[in-house]
Parts: sequence; C-alpha cells; structure tokens
Amino acid sequence: MTGVLLMLAGVLAAGILTAAFLLPVFRVYGNSMCPNLNRGDIVAAVKGQNWEQGDVIAFRFHNKILVKRLIAGPGSEVNIAPDGSVYVDGSLLPEFYLPEKDMGTCTTEFPCTVPEGTYFVLGDERTVSADSRNTQVGCVPKEQVIGKVAFRLWGSGGIGSIQ
Repeated sequence: MTGVLLMLAGVLAAGILTAAFLLPVFRVYGNSMCPNLNRGDIVAAVKGQNWEQGDVIAFRFHNKILVKRLIAGPGSEVNIAPDGSVYVDGSLLPEFYLPEKDMGTCTTEFPCTVPEGTYFVLGDERTVSADSRNTQVGCVPKEQVIGKVAFRLWGSGGIGSIQ
C-alpha cells in the first residue's frame, strides 16, 4: 500500500512540475481574444523561444497573465490604418482570425518600430483589447513571455489547438 501511495505521489509531482515548467495551464479572463478564445477557456502554453507572427502568446503584465496575438518582432515597423488594417514592414498583414478590423483605442503613434528584445501584440477583439496600441501595455519584453498558447483544454470552443 505504501508503495502505491509513493508511486501516486511521484506521478502527481511529475504532473505538477510538467505543468508548471513545460506546459503552463491557465484560464482566460477577458474578451480580448474573442471569438478565438473566450472568457473562462482553460488553455495550455508551450514554453520556448521561437515565436512567430500570428502565434497566440501568453505573457506577464502587472501580476496578470495576458493572452494576445504576436504581430511583429524586434526591429519590425508596424502601422495601423484608420480602418484597422495592420501593416508590418509595409506589407498588409492577412488576419483571417479577426471577427472584424477595428482601429480600437490607440495611444501609440504609428508607424512605430518594435524595440529590440520586445514583441508587438494585439488582441483579436480590437474594440476591447488592451495591447501594444496602448502605451500603458506597449511592446512586450521577451522575458515576460510565458509561451505560445497552443491548446484549449476546456471551454466554449471545444478542446483542441489554437489558430
């Protein structure tokens, strides 16, 4: 009996360590990524360093975890037109994941160049998202990124990968 309990404790500890260090799991609290991620969805992020344009990433911001879409990396020039169209280095960004384009609330001046060691991020629901368009959030330092949100484990969109 003691051996079984020790084995269960070991499996539980391994699961907790894996979740904490390799595959963090957390709940989405806002509506800024609707309809792709919704309030209450439980998601898992994959740790790593190789994020690409269009990836949904999780990052730390003032003791919270925010989830946004990576739009541009260090050194890229970002411009947002009045109709909400996003241009990166002069090319229109194809945003198939958007419910609709919207300029939203901006305090950042465009065009802007993404500083070294940071990422420009936007929410999919631009009318309500606090993201890099707002100078209070700004570009996200690489050290703050938790990882790429890759899986929905629970929620209104069902279980599966994140687009």
